[in-house]
Amino acid sequence: MKDFIIKTGKRMLVLLLVVAVLFISIGGYQYLKVVVAPKYNPESMPLNFEIVGSGDRDLVFIHGLTGSKNYWKRDLDSISSTHKLLLVDLLGFGDSPKPNSDYSLEMQVGALEAIISKEGFDGGRTVLVAHSMGTVIALALLEKHPDWFKGAIAIGTPVYKDMKEFNDIMSEHSLFDRLTANKYSKYLCLLHPIFMTRIFKPDNLSDDVFADANKHTWQSYYNSLNEIILDTDLYAIARNIGNKKVVFIHGDQDTTAPLVNAVKLANTVSNAEFLTVNGGDHQLFLKDPNIVWKAVTDFFG
Repeated sequence: MKDFIIKTGKRMLVLLLVVAVLFISIGGYQYLKVVVAPKYNPESMPLNFEIVGSGDRDLVFIHGLTGSKNYWKRDLDSISSTHKLLLVDLLGFGDSPKPNSDYSLEMQVGALEAIISKEGFDGGRTVLVAHSMGTVIALALLEKHPDWFKGAIAIGTPVYKDMKEFNDIMSEHSLFDRLTANKYSKYLCLLHPIFMTRIFKPDNLSDDVFADANKHTWQSYYNSLNEIILDTDLYAIARNIGNKKVVFIHGDQDTTAPLVNAVKLANTVSNAEFLTVNGGDHQLFLKDPNIVWKAVTDFFG
C-alpha cells in the first residue's frame, strides 16, 4: 500500500510538472508574440476587409470583442443584392494586423477611417452596423464624422456603471469569462489558446465564429476590453451625436450587456429608436440575423 501511494504521488507530481511546463510554454509564447511584434503603423498596417454586394445603400459592419468580419456572414443574400457591405476585421482581431500597441478607441477609429474613406463609404449615405464593443467604436465614428454617415444600428451595446458591475455580471458567465474578468485577467489572457478550445465554447456561438475568436492576442483583448469597453464615456459620445439616427437593438435575455443600461444610454440620443428582442441574448444576430437585416432595410426607408 505504501509503495502504491508513493508511485501515485510521483505520477501526480510528474503530471503537475507537465501541465505547468505546458502552461508556461503557451503563456511565454503568447507573451513573446506581442513583445516582438512591431509598433502600430497605420501606413503599413491596413485593416483586413471584404466588400460584399452592390447598390447605392452602403453599410459598414463592426464586430465585437474577439470577433471578426465573418461574424456578419449570416443570410447575406437577403441584403447583399440591394446594399453594398464593408466587412472589417478590427485591429488586433480576425486577420487584421496585431501590433504591439495600446488598442485605444482613437486607434481603432483611425484605422477604420482609413478604410472607410479609401473605399468610398464616407459619402453620407452609409449606415454603421455594429455589435457589442463595435457599437462603442461606431458611435465614436458617428460623433466624429456626422457627414460621413446616415446613422448607426447598435446591437447589444455594452454599458456598465463601473468595473464592479462588469465583474459581477461576468461572474455568472462561462469559466473563460470569469477568468478574464478578474484582477489576474491580464496574465490569464496569455493562456487563451487553452480556453478557446471546443470544451469551453459557449452555446450561443457558432463553430466558425468561435474559431475566429482565437485569433486575437492577449494584448488586443485585454487593452480593448479596458480602453474601449470599460474606460469610454459613452454618455458623452451619445450627447454629441446630434440628430443622427441610432437604432438600438437589444435582447431581453442579454446577460452580458445589461438591457436597462442600454435603454438609459439610448435616452441620451436625441434621435434614437430602441428595439427589444424577446428571447434575444448577446448574440441575437447569430440566432436570427433577419432581425438585423429588417432593421437595416427599415433604416433606409
